[in-house]
Amino acid sequence: MIRNEMKSHLTDKIIPFWKNLRDDEFGGYYGYVDYDLKVDKQAVKGCILNSRITWFFANAYMLLKDESLLEEARHGYEYLKKHCLDKECGGVFWSTKFDGTPEDTIKHTYNQAFSIYALSSYYDASKDEEALAIALELYELIETKCRDEIGYLEAFERDFTPAENDKLSENGVIADKTMNTLLHVFEAYTELYRVTKKPEVKAKLEWILDTIADKIYNPVLHRQEVFFDKYMNSIIDLHSYGHDIETAWLIDRGVEVIGEEKYRQKMAPITTDLEAQIYKIAYDGHSLHNECEKGVVNTHRIWWVQAETVVGFANAYQKAPEHREYLEAVQNTWEFIKEHVTDPREGSEWYWEVDQEGKPYEGRPIVEPWKCPYHNGRMCIEIIKREIEGI
Repeated sequence: MIRNEMKSHLTDKIIPFWKNLRDDEFGGYYGYVDYDLKVDKQAVKGCILNSRITWFFANAYMLLKDESLLEEARHGYEYLKKHCLDKECGGVFWSTKFDGTPEDTIKHTYNQAFSIYALSSYYDASKDEEALAIALELYELIETKCRDEIGYLEAFERDFTPAENDKLSENGVIADKTMNTLLHVFEAYTELYRVTKKPEVKAKLEWILDTIADKIYNPVLHRQEVFFDKYMNSIIDLHSYGHDIETAWLIDRGVEVIGEEKYRQKMAPITTDLEAQIYKIAYDGHSLHNECEKGVVNTHRIWWVQAETVVGFANAYQKAPEHREYLEAVQNTWEFIKEHVTDPREGSEWYWEVDQEGKPYEGRPIVEPWKCPYHNGRMCIEIIKREIEGI
């Protein structure tokens, strides 16, 4: 069974790798491991990386009940609290130096969201009220400083004056607003609402769902748009396959947590459409292409895209077991991951990316500010928890 294999993968491969990156001298976790598995102990520590590691260990603990995992989550939380939070201006820095001093003081809404995500899960695991209080402070900060009447803004200087959004803009454009940030604010607020049941958070979740349905989702092209101007007009012909399959299950999860039939009816056709379209145009029988820009498909196999493919199609099959093709997609993508994306070298984890045939692109790091256990660790946790027949 895939569930059993993933439990072994989680406990024998992913967890030990990240435990070994713990920095007991300066706190947090080492921020860079190159392709040759050399750890750079003086590399920049991304605050997103630290938040995601904290989230991962908190959720791994809640699944496995191993006290050492709660200790790892606490270690990540202490670093976030002491070094990633800006005590003067509020909010979370983009990154710190290896010793915990600020490195990049840009405040990005995406980064604030991931801290909320981590803090909410850590609170659930530890019952540490201080962690929840910080999460709620960051929620208030996003709602008061990181949005306008149309949607969530992106990047700010340390004092929250606007800055260029170069960190979450790609493909030759600079976006005023992005699908990616909106999605992960939704993800973070879903977790915050799950542990607090605060009505104001629920209201924001419903507003985000309306925005996704009305402005992000393109029913003609059966996809989400990715990059937008400040008025939420799409500025590039880009289809991000990984984000669409991830969005589908994260929306379904959020709707479940909200518990409103109105939104289940509104969003279910959208998530079903996204799943069907990704299966039709991006899945090739064993794994998922990366994206399509202006009609040109990027066939690289990115680590996080493959992880979200497994969860997304498992979620699709769980909703509609008559669609056996989704079950087969889960099975085949997991086989591809095991054979090609997982790095077989002792003391490693997953490659960043491989080609369509599964050959790794040498030179891509094994760890850097974006490469973390959030996607592949979450994949294992989700599949283990769901107990889906056939998986």
